[in-house]
Amino acid sequence: MRSEAPATSGTMPAPAPAAEAPEAALARLDAAARRSETPCGEGHMVWRAWGDGPPLVLLHGGSGSWRHWARNIAHFARRRLVLAPDLPGLGESAMPPPPIEPGATAGIVAAGLRALLGGEARYDLVGFSYGANIAGHVAAAEGERVRSLTIVGAGALGLARGHTPLQKVRDKQGAARLAAHRFNLASLMFADPARIDGLALAIQEWNTVHARLRSRPLAHTPSLREAIERATAPLAAIYGERDAIAWPNLHLRLALLRELRPEAAIHVIPGAGHWVAYEAAEAFNAALDAVLPRVSGAT
Repeated sequence: MRSEAPATSGTMPAPAPAAEAPEAALARLDAAARRSETPCGEGHMVWRAWGDGPPLVLLHGGSGSWRHWARNIAHFARRRLVLAPDLPGLGESAMPPPPIEPGATAGIVAAGLRALLGGEARYDLVGFSYGANIAGHVAAAEGERVRSLTIVGAGALGLARGHTPLQKVRDKQGAARLAAHRFNLASLMFADPARIDGLALAIQEWNTVHARLRSRPLAHTPSLREAIERATAPLAAIYGERDAIAWPNLHLRLALLRELRPEAAIHVIPGAGHWVAYEAAEAFNAALDAVLPRVSGAT
């Protein structure tokens, strides 16, 4: 195992140059990170860290990677240690051992956090979509180590999911492949197709090429709901108003969360879709700032 303690450096991503090419922007953000590895199946789980201060852990969505947080990392790294891994079976991380289910995957994530942060460290935990499911199970298992749990665009609550048709990409090249990515982002991830830019397409392409684990079937289960019922950390939820997996019944998800946790802080971002942290990054960053606990060094 190779593990580089992420809290030893205050490296932060530099501001993006004007008209920076998408691949260059991602390479710059990657170069600013401190990379660590922790055990995962027959290989490693890959982590990236930016900044310094109270730990903030960001778990990406299904068929994704740390790149799902490309428009959020710099904002939070100004005053926090931001940890953004590739979840097992996605991005650069190895496949998890069987059984492949949220509780077991959460165990790999939690063990990695203990190795990187130390056994007594507390952290704020944020999960997007599939990452929300994993985050819920980490919070249920780790108890007081999780200072707060924020779920973003969360499914796996035992409620019906919206219909999001997707096109196959792997058999396409060139313009046809780009068109398929754009279709899929418009169907699932964005409320406004006009906001799908070159960076979003570059992230989608990289994530698609590297994804091996199929998490979509888990969105139809009550797995996250069950984890929330066991977790003790304060709960917050952030959704885009036009989140495709919840539309047109977002109100049912919000009602369920209020039933499970009447004290939960819930933010709905107008006009945004499922990938709310990207499509409405400024509003999302402000919402997450509002729900995160005020701790030393993160005011």
